[in-house]
Amino acid sequence: MTVRTLMACGAMLLASSAVAQTATHTGAHNPAVKSTTAAPVAAPANGANSFTQDQARGRLTKAGYRNVSALTKDKDGVWRGTGIRAGKTVRVGLDYKGNVTAR
Repeated sequence: MTVRTLMACGAMLLASSAVAQTATHTGAHNPAVKSTTAAPVAAPANGANSFTQDQARGRLTKAGYRNVSALTKDKDGVWRGTGIRAGKTVRVGLDYKGNVTAR
């Protein structure tokens, strides 16, 4: 009796792992932002940006910019504005991945 039970349990485990492996993702896959800290990059990534203006300002502030202002989302989905860092006013950007750019 125990041999049948073990075989049945083994068959159920194999069947459940096979079902789990058949899941597929269709369309564009854009993983969620994994970190709450802003990463500095050379160029922002274009894409649909779900950050609100206040969230964008907060991320730029966390990245070390003060007096972040004039934030607007451009046609590429990048939040752009100005901020002060090390006493200099610079143009800043925040892409949909949470990456910060400055020039």
